Amino acid sequence: MAKKTYSVRYVAGQPVERIFPPLAFSRLGQALPPGEPLPGSKLLRVMVWNIYKQQRADWLSVLQGFGKDAQLVLLQEAQTTPELVRFATSNYLATDQVPALVFPQHPSGVMTLSAAHPVYCCPLREREPLLRLAKSALVTVYPLYDGQLMMVVNIHAVNFSLGVDVYSKQLGPIGEQILNHQGPVIMAGDFNAWSRQRITALYRFADRMTLREVKFIDDQRRRAFGRPLDFVFYRGLKVTEASVLVTQASDHNPLLVEFEPHKRTDKSVPETKIVGIPSVG
Repeated sequence: MAKKTYSVRYVAGQPVERIFPPLAFSRLGQALPPGEPLPGSKLLRVMVWNIYKQQRADWLSVLQGFGKDAQLVLLQEAQTTPELVRFATSNYLATDQVPALVFPQHPSGVMTLSAAHPVYCCPLREREPLLRLAKSALVTVYPLYDGQLMMVVNIHAVNFSLGVDVYSKQLGPIGEQILNHQGPVIMAGDFNAWSRQRITALYRFADRMTLREVKFIDDQRRRAFGRPLDFVFYRGLKVTEASVLVTQASDHNPLLVEFEPHKRTDKSVPETKIVGIPSVG
């Protein structure tokens, strides 16, 4: 019998809560409850990092130095150790994790730390076909200061599979939700795009979703077979700064991106002038 997929929410001073996927995505954005927006006047700071289950030294100092100034921190391979949960609940209003791997003490999976409570939360899991281990993804929605609702997708893509069928299958329900969402979108994480087939499938998916890729001038992202593994895609936003933090605190380097939300009157990809970052062709 397949294990139920759920996310675990950590909020300071409140009991831990399990959240199960919604029954349908078709009315996404039409009946979401109101909520307090992400703080900040116009700049939205996002950190994306595969934290390698906190197996290396200095992971906490990296989060304290760079994560606490971000309104959103998207972690992959985050293990719910007391130290990480303490950091999350001390610096963020809500933290949601989708357990993918259950270790003797603490589960590991994607974790989204946010400076506002999400008004929508959908956990997703996909099993690795060869190792029979699960990878997770999390879709959350947050109000912005200007009244828009922003969708955030945190993903750790399947790694060991023959071909791209399972890889594309994992992206399927994410695409369904993006297509049903009218506002800005950020999709980021460890996509394990280490083959030509995988990166082609990923770019085709992003194109169908009208998502742009964040480009990094000094691109120090972790690579496998010469291809980067970590990506940030977006729509309905303007990138004002993007950098890669070089560190030994994980086997991946964190991505740091600043966005500026802007209003849109249609669903087309906007003309965007990015300061200091090459435009997407």
